[in-house]
Amino acid sequence: MSASSRDTHNDGNSATGRMHRPAQVPWEDLVPLRHGQVALNLGLSAPWLAASLWAAERDLYLLAMPLSAAFFLTALRQAHDTYHASIGVPRKWLDAVLLALTLTMLCSTHAIRHTHLVHHRDPLGDGDEEGGWARQPAWRALALGVLFSIRTHAQALSTGSPRTRRWVCAELVLIAAVCLTAALTEQAWLRYHVVAMIGSNMLVGFFAVWSVHHGCDAKGVFARTERRGWINWLTVHLLYHVEHHLYPAVPANHLPELASRLDAAAPEWTAVRVLGPPTVPASAMPQQAAQA
Repeated sequence: MSASSRDTHNDGNSATGRMHRPAQVPWEDLVPLRHGQVALNLGLSAPWLAASLWAAERDLYLLAMPLSAAFFLTALRQAHDTYHASIGVPRKWLDAVLLALTLTMLCSTHAIRHTHLVHHRDPLGDGDEEGGWARQPAWRALALGVLFSIRTHAQALSTGSPRTRRWVCAELVLIAAVCLTAALTEQAWLRYHVVAMIGSNMLVGFFAVWSVHHGCDAKGVFARTERRGWINWLTVHLLYHVEHHLYPAVPANHLPELASRLDAAAPEWTAVRVLGPPTVPASAMPQQAAQA
């Protein structure tokens, strides 16, 4: 299979790195999506984007900022499911979805797909540029977020297939064009959106990587999870992270059900939480997970 074919078809769903997922947890029935769920997935971020731009156009920046945060968070979920071909559209449309997200999030989603799938193949390993950010101290992961963005894009340009590199270069040109348009025109709403997306991208390393992987062991349970319902609702299910690593083909829509099944069948895999202490004694966890 060519490198280009691997980019198109290797969605990280057939392997879980070094982790052996519990065999007793049924999950295949959670992969399909209903038509309404696909429509939800595709339109999830659009209302937040429209509302934030509406507020910015009227100089209501205190209102626009939380709306922009909601847009970026929901778009991040859309991108994440698209990386794993679990958003619900045919594979031939995945590039179009990523391109639309690139133009609105102002980051190369094809670059991030590459680094994210490397992350899934070798979580927290030596070549895992994305997961390696979790080894930073919290203050550094938060304060130096721009370096995370630069490094993940650089990895795609240096180790991605020719197809990936072409997509990344094209997307970077388009992002530059959007930023240049914002600088040269008097559209305050566009300037606001560019600044808001730059800030949002600088926070990804901390909130989307460090928070769910810090303190974890590359050879054990290397991702955290969360069980507070309101937090999972606010974060659009992105904190069901160990579940995602074990079963990356399951779309975000069904992660709460997957989490319930995993809790019932193998609670030692979900004991390390994003917020709060482990929920089972260290002796009950896999040996490496006790170090998290």
